[in-house]
Amino acid sequence: AGGGRPGQGRLVFGYGIAAGMPETDADADAACLRGLLLADTRAAGLAPGNPRLLMLAGLPGTGKSDFARRVNARCRFLTLESDRLRKTLFPRPEYTGPENRRLFDACHRVMGEFLGQGYPVLFDATNIRERDRAPVYDIARRWGAPMAVVVVTAPRAVVRERLRRREAGQGAGGWSDAGWAVYCRMAPGWEPVTGPYIWADTGRDVGPALRRVLEWAGA
Repeated sequence: AGGGRPGQGRLVFGYGIAAGMPETDADADAACLRGLLLADTRAAGLAPGNPRLLMLAGLPGTGKSDFARRVNARCRFLTLESDRLRKTLFPRPEYTGPENRRLFDACHRVMGEFLGQGYPVLFDATNIRERDRAPVYDIARRWGAPMAVVVVTAPRAVVRERLRRREAGQGAGGWSDAGWAVYCRMAPGWEPVTGPYIWADTGRDVGPALRRVLEWAGA
């Protein structure tokens, strides 16, 4: 398996061809995301040394990616934004079950690699069910890394207006294709986070939630 001790100053990945093993689809998926994220670390000047894992959870349109940007403006994380990484693996995504499994298997794999090398990692995805969150909890436990969960929400009317603007091609854009119909389909599947979490209502002032995250991160 890949990875090393948290705090090491170099990346050591041990999957697929690099380990002298036949490359599988899973290896290829992980390699694709790994290359993109390595480029992100270089572009941001991000170095290992403060391993921790921040997971966002929330329905489409609640403002997760905007909250992630606010965090990164004050405290740099290697950000795994699932909508962006999906389009890296699948330029024309179909959002099928098999596609979702491939995406999140690859996300979890590289997340563990970078966390194990000592990088602070932010995972930006819907993570609406506890079974979706469980692999992330396991990764943090495996590496003994501090972990925090931020539940990102917004009033239904605010979300609807945001998604209406997204569907109309207005606003700042972004990687997500989810519209109001997707929100309505996913909303009944939301499961509360069972452990401690930080609540961020992006329909209001997110300052208090942001401060709690930054305090946790030691920023």
